[in-house]
Amino acid sequence: MTFLRYAIYFLPPASEAWTGFGAAWLGWDVETGQELAHPEGTGLDVAALTATPRKYGLHATMKPPFRLAAGQDVEALHRACAALAACRPAVTLAGLEIARLGRFLALRPVGDLTELNALAAACVTELDPFRAPATLKELERRRAARLTPAQDAHLTRWGYPYVLDQFRFHITLTGRLNEDTQVQAQALLQNRLAPLLPVPFTLADLALVGEAGDGRFHLIHRYALSR
Repeated sequence: MTFLRYAIYFLPPASEAWTGFGAAWLGWDVETGQELAHPEGTGLDVAALTATPRKYGLHATMKPPFRLAAGQDVEALHRACAALAACRPAVTLAGLEIARLGRFLALRPVGDLTELNALAAACVTELDPFRAPATLKELERRRAARLTPAQDAHLTRWGYPYVLDQFRFHITLTGRLNEDTQVQAQALLQNRLAPLLPVPFTLADLALVGEAGDGRFHLIHRYALSR
């Protein structure tokens, strides 16, 4: 399969129950590249709630999507990802919680985020030679969100505003919702998903993913955090 862009994700282990529920909730399994039926009996239009994040799959972004820079290739990217993961240990936190991030819902980590943030920063900076510069159109689209000076500086340097000190690890569960729908969706997820969430929560590997021509992301390879 030919990919338009690449990214570094955290993908939850496919074998865990919360991963299965989350993938079905979004309607797309990034690991298998298959559409999934949404959970039944929710009383909500889950397809509409999850339309925006569906194509990305159940994930947390560690290095945002990028086009390959001129002179780089996927094999070199593979080697760089493997080398980065081999130099980093797995990260363990107390758990995950269902939280509001503005108008959307996401899973957020509980505990000391120092090692997690350092891992994300390494993904952004150490793999940056593989990133083609952002286009003027991409920069303008990002700047329409009224970025802070720090975020704009990151956009200019790293191609994305919410990295390094502006990074917040999260696993997106919905698109933007109005207040009433957000309350209903959070209550449902608290009832169905929260009991499945891992305690503790461990990031054992990083995943290289690719964006296909239809905009959906697919797992390419996992790299164990093995230091």
